[in-house]
Amino acid sequence: MSVVRLVFLGTPDIARHCLESIFRDEHYRIVGVVTQPDRPAGRNMKLKASPVKEFAEEKKLPVITPDNVNSEEVIEVIRSWKAEAAVVVAYGQIIRHDLLNLFKRNIVNVHASLLPKWRGAAPIQRSIEAGETHTGVSLQIITQGLDAGDIIGEKKIDILPDENSLELLNRMKPLAASLLEVEFMDYLRGNLIANPQDESLVTIAPKIEKSEAEVDWSLSALKIKNKMRAFAMGPGVYGVLKGKKIKFFAADVLESTSTQMPGEIVSIEDTSFDIQTGDGLFRVLQLQPESKSKMTTKDFLSGHHLTIGDSFE
Repeated sequence: MSVVRLVFLGTPDIARHCLESIFRDEHYRIVGVVTQPDRPAGRNMKLKASPVKEFAEEKKLPVITPDNVNSEEVIEVIRSWKAEAAVVVAYGQIIRHDLLNLFKRNIVNVHASLLPKWRGAAPIQRSIEAGETHTGVSLQIITQGLDAGDIIGEKKIDILPDENSLELLNRMKPLAASLLEVEFMDYLRGNLIANPQDESLVTIAPKIEKSEAEVDWSLSALKIKNKMRAFAMGPGVYGVLKGKKIKFFAADVLESTSTQMPGEIVSIEDTSFDIQTGDGLFRVLQLQPESKSKMTTKDFLSGHHLTIGDSFE
């Protein structure tokens, strides 16, 4: 089989990792790159290119940053690249019918779950929030349905006990790249058949809303910790103490027979403090007070006076 002319659509670091891998692969020739427009970033809110755009410009690849990838003008540009296939990795816009039709069944998406589980915008976060111990990466053909296309391949990965969503995403990068190097090429050569998803097993992973970030202390300590781990990629989680927000970054879960009210501080040590929940204690090890930097609980306690019986809202 001759070299495959490929269009790549993606935006963040995991997409750049996949793009770098494809760029090095002699079986592919990247004829065009599509990524999100530059966005304000940093303290000065200066416009910053996406990781994918930065790599494309480094390698002098044709790159466009449309506000609407489905516009007629953009589709004509992509058509002019005369690509045989397209890869989408965390691009950030929904691909509509006319663009899909350029590639028929040769446009694929890397999705960070074992489909049909966790279709949607936040598969990594929702799998950790649910307390799951394993997940994976799927390569699927893009269709009009949300993450509903036939599966070309998948790679499984364990979710480590204290791992947060950012750490898990980082470990998924080589799995995503491998699916594009091996399974996608086998599919394009006709050596691998894509299989339909089992619709009876579908679960949805809706995007993380800011309103979800405040801790509900009536939940179990384990559920609160899982949410903290999950929302590391997103808004994080916080409690409100004496009218001030405190974000939580590291914690342990302890069993408890306490009858104190959920949200109440029940013990204070040199390096931690324990908050009563609906089931068990949430031991805070690392946090970020409102308008301050992230710090250990030990450092926090050296400059803040807490009392047993103080209560989070």
